[in-house]
Amino acid sequence: MVLSTATDVIKTRNLHRRFEMGEATIRALDSVDLTVARGEYCAIMGPSGSGKSTLMNVIGCLDVADEGQYWLDGHLVGEMADRKLAHIRNRFVGFIFQTFNLLPNATALQNVEVPLIYAGIRRKQRLQQAAVALGRVGLANRLQHKPGQLSGGQRQRLAIARAIVTDPSILLADEPTGNLDSATAAEIMSLFRSLHDAGNTIVLVTHDSSIAKHAQRIIGMRDGRIVSNTVKGREV
Repeated sequence: MVLSTATDVIKTRNLHRRFEMGEATIRALDSVDLTVARGEYCAIMGPSGSGKSTLMNVIGCLDVADEGQYWLDGHLVGEMADRKLAHIRNRFVGFIFQTFNLLPNATALQNVEVPLIYAGIRRKQRLQQAAVALGRVGLANRLQHKPGQLSGGQRQRLAIARAIVTDPSILLADEPTGNLDSATAAEIMSLFRSLHDAGNTIVLVTHDSSIAKHAQRIIGMRDGRIVSNTVKGREV
């Protein structure tokens, strides 16, 4: 495999992704070049149809570009077979979704250990790692609670614990406060800041400028292209 530079967790070059809609061709990604350094905290922002969700899916190895190259932590994704791609996705990417995507009949501990099961980790170690992850997000006293017994903010914290339990190279958050009230959303964004301060690389996808401003860098998208790149209010 081809390696990117050691400081790059995400590196794309000339990414294209097209979808056929009847006789029309939608250019969801149109020649996207993006680099995210290890330890960076970025927000990808744009309106509906801008391409941000498609870019998130490609970055998270849930979709593959039609053209271009993508390196995830030095691994050239386009050259991978499906089995290897699934392994890379499980090992290197932690997903956090707006709708939480939790197992309703499983306890918090069981929900968090799911990625470790796919990673082939033995049960004793799985439970230990899951408990540590839940402690990191303030749920050490909720190990045996099921999602239905938790508040919306606690469910999102549970989803974050599941995302960080494998110590991934990148945390990928898709509208993580979309289903939360403003006070709870502020608590979750404070948790993201703590995770970033602890060394996690975070890419947050949002349409909300008040959420995006928590990131160090805001990448603006429109019509499948990156149209702006702002670091702490300064265009670069």
